[in-house]
Amino acid sequence: MPKMKTDRGAAARFKVTGTGRIRRRQQNRGHLLEKKSSVRTRRLARDVDVSPGDRRTIKRLLGI
Repeated sequence: MPKMKTDRGAAARFKVTGTGRIRRRQQNRGHLLEKKSSVRTRRLARDVDVSPGDRRTIKRLLGI
């Protein structure tokens, strides 16, 4: 059976931490930042954990 290929789109969007958690960027930080408050843009700059309902799908895409 051939090797499973990692989904490159998923690999670019998600990172796996050393403890095995899957992290992602938050939405609303790509553009139109002038109208958003500094507090909001700082908060959106942090990575967050992937929601529990999506973990199984993302693990499969990443080949974990």
